[in-house]
Amino acid sequence: MFRLLSKESNIFSIPVYMAFLLLITLLFNILNFSALELISESVTFIGIALGYFLFNKINLNQQIHLPLFLYTFFVFALYPGNLDIGLSVALLSNSFLLLILTNTEDRVRKNAFVLVGVLLAINYFFLPTTWPLLLFVIIHIIATSAQISLNLFRLFLGFFLISISYLSIMFSMDFISINMDYFPFDYSFSLRESYYPFTLLSPILLMLILAIASHFIHINEKSLVNKYKYSFVLTFSVAQSVSIVLYMNQQYEYLLLLALPASIILGRYLRYFPQYWMRELGVWCVILTLIIFKIGTFFNLKQLIFNF
Repeated sequence: MFRLLSKESNIFSIPVYMAFLLLITLLFNILNFSALELISESVTFIGIALGYFLFNKINLNQQIHLPLFLYTFFVFALYPGNLDIGLSVALLSNSFLLLILTNTEDRVRKNAFVLVGVLLAINYFFLPTTWPLLLFVIIHIIATSAQISLNLFRLFLGFFLISISYLSIMFSMDFISINMDYFPFDYSFSLRESYYPFTLLSPILLMLILAIASHFIHINEKSLVNKYKYSFVLTFSVAQSVSIVLYMNQQYEYLLLLALPASIILGRYLRYFPQYWMRELGVWCVILTLIIFKIGTFFNLKQLIFNF
């Protein structure tokens, strides 16, 4: 399996994976289609499909099939079939944000920060729990921009323009009361009695921790470009993880926000295993874990095992 996935992808690879993704979307919604569902699933498909192009833009996996395959399998396991419109828009806007922020041309990036602000505002109004993404972009600007103040101004200008437009439309439609869902900051974190079915993903979580630890252990062996790109992916992952930890509850589809960075990190980690059998074992561990998790979302495996 790993030998097949370690081959270099070509121009036909992404359309094949996208066709499989479209098939997954159609199968999950074939018996539950409405106008709103059609819009939501179309936005979801476009957002996830754009993720395939981001692998080549970020370029941390040498354009092989492995991260594309892992990404497809993550989507298959985490996609519930009836995604909320807010999360659908978040996936789409996240893909556009990463396409802009990973652009290597400074002229394009600095002129696009107004658009980044617009995307963040749209993201926020559709799904307020994604506010940590704004902090990620601010940190990114401070860490990478020569004109920090100007780019921050452009960012908040875009955010402000969409906010004013949205509030004006709501006011014209006589929606004058404040919805407190747009201020998800008064949150008291508490432990749950049960983390099922998320505990089924423990092997993948452990592999991600080991992958990140391995990166920092061997960080002096990495090039400056790879250090920057890996730090970019990690910072993005942290921002998404904050939303997941604080607001996911039992909505496991929130984990789709981490499908792309997890695929990049795991794909890179598996490729650098010293022995072939370790790489093969790692790939099958991820595949089987995701299959078991998918089954666990339909059946309570704990009860089935103990009753058996």
